[in-house]
Amino acid sequence: MKAILLGLLASFFFAVTFVLNRIMSDGGGSWIWSASLRYFFMLPLLLIIVLVRRNIVPLFTEMNKHPWQWLLWSFVGFGLFYAPLCFAAAFSPAWLVAGTWQFTIIAGSLLVPFFYETVKTDQGLLKVRRNIPFKNMGMSLIILAGIIIMEVSQASKMPLRSLLLGIFPVLIATFAYPLGNRKMMALCEGRLDAYQRTLGMTIASLPLWVLLSLYQFIHVGLPSRGQTYQSLIVALFSGVIATVLFFTATDLAQDVQQLAIVEATQSGEVVFTWAGERLLIPGTAISAYGAIGLCFVVIGMVLHSLQSAFRKPARQSNECSKISQR
Repeated sequence: MKAILLGLLASFFFAVTFVLNRIMSDGGGSWIWSASLRYFFMLPLLLIIVLVRRNIVPLFTEMNKHPWQWLLWSFVGFGLFYAPLCFAAAFSPAWLVAGTWQFTIIAGSLLVPFFYETVKTDQGLLKVRRNIPFKNMGMSLIILAGIIIMEVSQASKMPLRSLLLGIFPVLIATFAYPLGNRKMMALCEGRLDAYQRTLGMTIASLPLWVLLSLYQFIHVGLPSRGQTYQSLIVALFSGVIATVLFFTATDLAQDVQQLAIVEATQSGEVVFTWAGERLLIPGTAISAYGAIGLCFVVIGMVLHSLQSAFRKPARQSNECSKISQR
């Protein structure tokens, strides 16, 4: 029960990202500052955690081995993940961005051919490209149906251009996030824990955030005090607190069935985002079809996670769950 409660609490803090990004956008804040400031603030916070755990030297050793791959996959996993999410917040309500973001589960399955697995044969160990697990994606179709219903519910309420600008950046993020994180996990081969890897990717993604910040500073100027404070809250709540809570919840899971239930608690972020937006952003409304779509997404996420309990070894599922930092 403790693991489930921690998982739900983590989903609450993860939801802060979507709500505050929308608030900053409505307040005239630049999506570039929203994205960049989060990682600038996350850097010292994560650095403290890794230093306290006395794991900083192994991290720098690993980064020094493959610096260009760290830069590439950090750009993909963090840059092409969070910048598009912040951009989409200017065109779609937070609940819709949060709901569409759950396409990550489907995108993760579609990216399987980009990775290899080691197979023992008569000729020795061979690396074989994996196949898309179509047989295990049945529950994912429920999520996809929910996303489609949500998007259709919004189609009549906004111009086509705004609708597309609110959808496609999020879809890019849903592929970039698991691709970048899984490539880094494969590169590290278990030598770094989730906190080290997150800090390393934050450091490696800094060139992107510095360049974007310089561009924004030259053309627009510094962010407002309100946007700065809100970005700090996002970094603390979503980037640190939610991540620590979720990792703790997965560590408490005693078997793969319990782990699957903990993973299913992350469907709560869709509900928390909708509730937070209704509470903090006046005029937020959701149609009946939009609500139905949200329900499909939540149900699909829960069923997908429970289904994984019967097809994933515990160790593999536990490691996969630890890329869920947002």
